[in-house]
Amino acid sequence: MAAPKEQIMDVRSVVEAVAAGGDDVEIDTPLYVVESLCMRCGENGTTRLLLTLIPHFRKILLSAFDCPHCGERNNEVEFAGEIQPRGCCYSLRVPSGDKKLLNRTVVKSESATIKIPELDFEIPPEAQRGSLSTIEGILVRAADGLEALQDERKKVDPKMAEAIDQFLIKLRACASGDSSFTFILDDPAGNSFIDNPLAPSPDPSLTITFYERTPEQQAALGYLADPSQLGGQSDEVSTDGINDVPHRLLNEPHGSVGARAGRQAIAQGNSAEMAEALFRYSAPEEVMVFPSTCGACMAKCDCKMFVTNIPYFQEVIVMASSCDACGYRNSELKPGGPISEKGKKITLHVENIKDLSRDVIKSDSAGVEIPELELELTSGTLGGMVTTVEGLITKISESLERIHGFTFGDSLEEDRKSKWLDFRARLDKLLSLKQPWTLIIDDALANSFVAPATDDLKDDKQLTFEEYVRSWEQNEELGLNDMDTTSADVAYSAGD
Repeated sequence: MAAPKEQIMDVRSVVEAVAAGGDDVEIDTPLYVVESLCMRCGENGTTRLLLTLIPHFRKILLSAFDCPHCGERNNEVEFAGEIQPRGCCYSLRVPSGDKKLLNRTVVKSESATIKIPELDFEIPPEAQRGSLSTIEGILVRAADGLEALQDERKKVDPKMAEAIDQFLIKLRACASGDSSFTFILDDPAGNSFIDNPLAPSPDPSLTITFYERTPEQQAALGYLADPSQLGGQSDEVSTDGINDVPHRLLNEPHGSVGARAGRQAIAQGNSAEMAEALFRYSAPEEVMVFPSTCGACMAKCDCKMFVTNIPYFQEVIVMASSCDACGYRNSELKPGGPISEKGKKITLHVENIKDLSRDVIKSDSAGVEIPELELELTSGTLGGMVTTVEGLITKISESLERIHGFTFGDSLEEDRKSKWLDFRARLDKLLSLKQPWTLIIDDALANSFVAPATDDLKDDKQLTFEEYVRSWEQNEELGLNDMDTTSADVAYSAGD
């Protein structure tokens, strides 16, 4: 039997159709209707389930429950796709009187936490499960939930009830736009989203950051984590038991250890190719091999590390590991040597097809700018990578489409949709080289690099490197202002 074809649909109309019943609306994808117990009155109600795809975002499962006996209704969104490589945190500043920001579309996964620092208010993942709503809708739902049990609280704890009444006034003032606040959406799974109406241009009110998950967050999402990194919460076991853990995992089917689909996806991507771009500069004089554990299945594997020097750049440390048990492979590039005293700005004028194949090392602290498109990506947006100029542009396009998930939906206004389509067409033209363009990589730590096309860097007229003194704000962001190396300097001086 052939698998059903995935169809891209208008998310807003799907939600309205499912919530309203869907009986009078034609929907091409199957709409499943099941009988469910109403937790409010105890009678049987109806749950409608629909699997759909948000364009260039995620595959989601929409569910809507309706009870004809007591009128209870609720909607939920669950993600049917994979967990993202890194967590995401959206921070939106909402000034008072700006009600347009309250209408921003918000996708909240079941693992996301919502915070409002001004009110010291937090909505944990279990309070509001996966939902597709707006900022106003989320705040109103939270206020209604707190207000629902106020009558019982007034009988049991009047002081607590009075404090909650005062808090509800502040919360509803935020929901109505009468008070300014900061809306923070933090999701370790990376599956949450806040709409940016200015896309692909950055929104000055919206800040998006991506981060590596902690071992506790990995365990909460269902990933295998090293028990020694979980704060000593694991039970004490014998030494023999610890040594036997990897062997027991190897004997289990791969589907029962971690996320099988996630490991296969990682295994299919040849991450070792990122390190091969460095090998042709200089072969490693000594490769160190030390035992390690696989980050996916916890089996024993070897990690290889060597130090090499890239001409016209600096000393770097290349680390690569491969797991024979599940196929997981990983490679990392770490800057070697001391922290640079100055930042570095790299400017490349792309004029021919050879320029697209130039090797590029972009560190986590580097920002990317293309003046011809008025495109500027802040530091840390794409993470660190070893790629080419062509690969960097492709990665930028894919990242923008993933972050701005609703930019291709049918519910989007035509002017915003045409603006994004025009920008993507201009981004694609960069690779066709119909006209020259400029790539600027600004790295405050000077850990980024673009390979020259000539043997001598001075002969490459299209590539320029400019050093500059970091500002106090840049040093503060990098944690350099509070760094004290006095003790280390004394120790090194004494050793000499």
